[in-house]
Amino acid sequence: MVLWSNLLWDLLDVTIYSCLGIILMLLGNFLIDLIIPCSFPEEIKKGNKSIGFVSAGINIGVGLLLRAAISSPSSTSAIQESFYSGLISSLIYFAVGIIFFMLGYIVIRILNRQYNINDEVGNGNTAAGIMVAGIFIGLAVVISGVIV
Repeated sequence: MVLWSNLLWDLLDVTIYSCLGIILMLLGNFLIDLIIPCSFPEEIKKGNKSIGFVSAGINIGVGLLLRAAISSPSSTSAIQESFYSGLISSLIYFAVGIIFFMLGYIVIRILNRQYNINDEVGNGNTAAGIMVAGIFIGLAVVISGVIV
């Protein structure tokens, strides 16, 4: 009976964190869309692969951040985090990650003088989209390494 009870609680955790992940991925796309001067939904409808890669990078990055926040204890001792503490740390690290995604994009946009990254991404340059996705995923890996 205890096994089924634990399984049901685990399934509830999976459901809640999955729903949270979907919501935060959508929110992350919305927030990043604010700094890239094109509409993600419109560009996706047009088949802009660059925006597809950027969006994928955001989603992978958010997923990495949430995984690290969920699996990491909130202190250096090996105590088990409470469910609510896990939710709160997930939201905090999501916010930190998105802020650094935005800062990373802005820094690349300012420092890179060979081409305009906004124009390249907006015009569907796949290489530019992959580069931006790589920045987001790389930052998520670095941040998640600090969390764990």
